[in-house]
Amino acid sequence: MSRHADTAPHSSGRTAVHQGTDAEDARTAVTVFVALGANLVIALAKVAGGLFAGSPALLSEAAHSVADSLNELFLLASLKRSTRAPDSRHPFGYGKERYFWSLLAAVGIFVMGGCFSFFQGIEALRSHHSETRTGYLVGLAVLAVALLAEGSSLVRALVQVHGRARRAGRSMREEVRAADDPALRTVLAEDSTACFGVLVAMAGVGLHLVTGEVRWEAWASMIIGALLVFVAFQLARESRGQIIGEAADPKLRRAIRAFLDRQPEIDTVTTLLTMRLGTRSTLVAARTDLVGGLDSEEVEEVLVRLKSAIRQQWPIADQVFLDVTEASPGDRERARRERRQLDETVTADGVRPEKERRRPEDGE
Repeated sequence: MSRHADTAPHSSGRTAVHQGTDAEDARTAVTVFVALGANLVIALAKVAGGLFAGSPALLSEAAHSVADSLNELFLLASLKRSTRAPDSRHPFGYGKERYFWSLLAAVGIFVMGGCFSFFQGIEALRSHHSETRTGYLVGLAVLAVALLAEGSSLVRALVQVHGRARRAGRSMREEVRAADDPALRTVLAEDSTACFGVLVAMAGVGLHLVTGEVRWEAWASMIIGALLVFVAFQLARESRGQIIGEAADPKLRRAIRAFLDRQPEIDTVTTLLTMRLGTRSTLVAARTDLVGGLDSEEVEEVLVRLKSAIRQQWPIADQVFLDVTEASPGDRERARRERRQLDETVTADGVRPEKERRRPEDGE
């Protein structure tokens, strides 16, 4: 026989987490605007260089930079639309809008970046086109401007990642892997790839100038295309997982489970389910078997207290649902197995697990 007691999922902790995320969103918006400005500068430089040197390749690359600018507009749209308040049609809010627009940006990188670069490389091999010396020098100058612009945008993104890592007590590598903000992750991936791509392009143009062989420039373009396709695939895979419904960070799941396990009124946490609803919100649903001897009023008081404590300690976990049910031997075995798997996941991520209260049913 199951007993259910759910209270309203909103909490006082929501204000605190919103203040923190609003500040972080503002920093991310600045990073995206810097990337947008860099792409527009690059596009103007390519247009000017292409018109001066009569280079169709540079003019085509200008269109590529305009497409990159469109991706930044997608990311800005995601920052704005994902903060809308919940309503009757979307009671859990619009946080996943950020993942949707990031997915569109990844598609843009694939189609307008990767595929376009492959096309340019194949066309260069077929045409055997050779620029004048002035054209080569203009092309290298434009690429140098592109490197400076993309580099400035990349530095801005790295500074924000470093700040986030410092506030979270994580290394830069751990912060990048955590990938909490898809907009920041997209800008970081796009700018780092662009900087590497500019260096490859400069090498290809330089070898073309020295040897007179267009194949160097063509292969450079195709290498850039392959890199962009790979980056777009990785970004799209991340966004796809988050749109479908991805569990919360293993450290958060383990901490909440450890908290529930320590409560004297809880005999067993049979199931703990989580799902990220956006960068501001996480759903937590747990099935618990309480100790015997509690009447209905005590059960409700325990559930209200636990929900309030979870929301206060982890404000990101603003949607909390607890289900009281009777645990079977199979449920207890599954709970032990899930705890071990979660411990292994956290340890594999290089995080020392917190010391948990040993439970009699663990048998260890």
